[in-house]
Amino acid sequence: MQRKIISAAAIAVAAALALSGCAGSGGGGGGGGDIVVGSVNTISGAATFPEASQAAAAVFDAFNEAGGLNGRKISYKALDDKGDPATATANAREIVGSDGAVAMVGSASLIECDLNAKYYAQEGILSIPGVGVDTGCFDNTDTISPANVGPFNDLTLTLLYGSEELKLDDICVLLEIAGSTRPAYQAAIDKWTEITGKKPLYIDDTVPYGASDYTPYIVKARQQGCKALAINPVEPDAIGQVKAANAQGWNDVTWLYLTSVYSENFAKAIDDAGAGIYVPAEFYPFTEDSDINKEWRDLMTKNNIPLTSFSQGGFLAATYFIEALKKVDGDVTRESVSKAIKAMDPIENPMVGDPYTFGTIPTAGWPIVLKSGTHAWEKIADDWLRIP
Repeated sequence: MQRKIISAAAIAVAAALALSGCAGSGGGGGGGGDIVVGSVNTISGAATFPEASQAAAAVFDAFNEAGGLNGRKISYKALDDKGDPATATANAREIVGSDGAVAMVGSASLIECDLNAKYYAQEGILSIPGVGVDTGCFDNTDTISPANVGPFNDLTLTLLYGSEELKLDDICVLLEIAGSTRPAYQAAIDKWTEITGKKPLYIDDTVPYGASDYTPYIVKARQQGCKALAINPVEPDAIGQVKAANAQGWNDVTWLYLTSVYSENFAKAIDDAGAGIYVPAEFYPFTEDSDINKEWRDLMTKNNIPLTSFSQGGFLAATYFIEALKKVDGDVTRESVSKAIKAMDPIENPMVGDPYTFGTIPTAGWPIVLKSGTHAWEKIADDWLRIP
């Protein structure tokens, strides 16, 4: 998948549109009708994340089949923003303003947090994304609190594993920048430097999404003396980068990637992984045969939903929401749901390294590796790696 690069001007215009609407009525769900919950997702377009909302829907369907909340069912509405700013803001206004949702749960979008955070705050609605991607998902913790670690903490984690566990020197950072994410990625690098006292040998922030050939960027990195590459690509780009290194005979490079490349399809596509491809999985590794993922795996398999970290995030977001919903005191409204979400005790789950608390960003990943010729990810730690 490839990411659209959204211009700052387009995002600003769309954000202004989102804030121009009238305030909502306070949320549906009151009385004895269905409890409306929604999400905004990039389901079609250049880069897609359909599994998160699909997984959330499966959790809500199972909850409804078990009787719901004292007989009341969750009505879940997942809309596709297509990676388009205007559509993302319109989706939020439809779900929040027109449909009167009590919460946003399980979203996975390239852009929607940045665009809709102020609108959500204005409307008094909380969002628990299954997969937070853009900076707005992590900068607006009073309103938005994803189930996942996110790409910025992910970068700090993969750098930490490379320098502190693998004892690598001469780590270089190649960045694919979408929208206004450059400062957030720099902050992630600076966090690693603060913890370790180390700095990248070289940073290239000009690496494009969806390039037809990554050879020039790989050759330049090799010429700089890089021994390891920390990169933030989507899956097809990572495949292209590894194959470009293979073609150059650069078979001793260590790859420090993010959870975005952690998939069985990626593993099958790679024959020569150099000195290894390392990833800090945001959730307990789904490629492991473990009871930890059993409930998620069984539900995804039953509903023909791909087993990915994205579906793990959607599953957990919906699970967290249901825990809060059960603790609503009195009528189910946007206000009472928001109050219950913010008041809930930290939720422990072995699928994640940190208990979930709304407003707190997770900081743990589980190290895994893909070695040359194996076509399979392998767990390489006995516990979570955490940012100090």
